[in-house]
Amino acid sequence: MNEEKIQRINALYKKSKSPEGLTPEESEEQQALRREYIEDFKRNLRGTLDQVDIKEKDGSITHAKDIPNRHKKG
Repeated sequence: MNEEKIQRINALYKKSKSPEGLTPEESEEQQALRREYIEDFKRNLRGTLDQVDIKEKDGSITHAKDIPNRHKKG
């Protein structure tokens, strides 16, 4: 998400807290931008976690991206 969209999210938030409030169109825009921000955040977090390796007590290495699959199997 680019800086312009983040600034727009912040501007809409500030306007929503003002006595004037948001128009229905602005409210929809705010929700769409928030969804996009959250999806970008999740994508970045998954990318980071995919690079993490965990050293187990037995000395073996487990890739963090494999952990959810391991728990589903057990």
